[in-house]
Amino acid sequence: MSTLISWLLSALAFLILVPVTVLFAQVLLACLPARPRPLATAARPRLAVLVPAHNEASGIVATVQGIRRQLLEGDRVLVVADNCSDQTAALARAAGAQVVERQHGQLRGKGYALDCGVRHLAEAPPEVVVIIDADCQVSAGAIEHLAQRCIESGRPVQGLDLMCAPAGAGLKVLIAEFAWRVKNLVRPQGWARAGLPCQLMGTGMAIGWQDIAAANLATGHLVEDLKLGLDFCRAGKPPLFCPQAQVTSLFPTSQEGLSGQRTRWEHGHLGVLLADGPKLVVSALTKRNWPLLAMSLDLMVPPLALLTLALVGLFVVAWLAFLLLGVALPATLATLALAMLGCAVWLAWSRFSREVIPFSVLIYAPLYALKKIPLYLGFLVKRQVEWVRSKRDDG
Repeated sequence: MSTLISWLLSALAFLILVPVTVLFAQVLLACLPARPRPLATAARPRLAVLVPAHNEASGIVATVQGIRRQLLEGDRVLVVADNCSDQTAALARAAGAQVVERQHGQLRGKGYALDCGVRHLAEAPPEVVVIIDADCQVSAGAIEHLAQRCIESGRPVQGLDLMCAPAGAGLKVLIAEFAWRVKNLVRPQGWARAGLPCQLMGTGMAIGWQDIAAANLATGHLVEDLKLGLDFCRAGKPPLFCPQAQVTSLFPTSQEGLSGQRTRWEHGHLGVLLADGPKLVVSALTKRNWPLLAMSLDLMVPPLALLTLALVGLFVVAWLAFLLLGVALPATLATLALAMLGCAVWLAWSRFSREVIPFSVLIYAPLYALKKIPLYLGFLVKRQVEWVRSKRDDG
């Protein structure tokens, strides 16, 4: 019996050690100094900024105005008002955007809006399409950075997509902001330091016209951006990370908005991880496709809260097995993994979040993880499979 328990716990420990090691390596690599990039030499490409929007009347004007300030003659911004029941379309037109309105009772979600926008742009295609979500603000020069890198490399480019806690936000939102910075800043920067690709994140993306015109966008997948990036990598065009181009938005402060947002992202990520992750790793190793292997290993890292919960649970069980049965290997591996995770979290906070989030907030992180247990149980019992817009604070 003790041998069987030792074998099972050791297998689980090795399994969880993989994503912990990937995360640890990404954080360490992210701390290395950046290599200077040569100045851009290619001509500024003609571009279109595509903004998918569903009931975004409260913020669409600011988004369009921020984008238009960075456009040159011949560029354009196209808003796809997708299944809107508010004034999104009228406000976007008044702000100077081209607008396409789309209505469909069954085919709903961001992927369908992007497909509609790309088909509209095909009448006079640009060289590069930049995708910005309707609730985002772009940093100065972001659109030019994205388009320039895209045209020079011939590959999709992902900017730095940050979600920030609104003023006066509670501990849960601050913890969510830290986890977001680890996922969208630290980890892709680590892989970029090693010359490896990053995942697409849904906003702040630049894609060459030929690539996006050939992509399968018309889906209601919860994480269409994640699948799109993997598709590009399989086609030999792994996405590049461009942190100089920053796109920011705010977390909802309402419980309903936060819950809906987290459920969509994390159920979508876990669904792709379980369905495609192991197959992608095997395929990448078989074909010696190292960029795809890097993206697949990154995909295998679950949300930080879930990784923490799983590892702490394994740590407790492994040490109980050691105390009761003398089984040492699982306890050793679980302790190593927990130490690596703790070091990664501390280093990520120290180097990339110290000025944004007080360390005292991280003390709340274990409770935050515990409160997400119903979300993960929901994935097992009643997984969300349809795209649902997150409720904004204005309704």
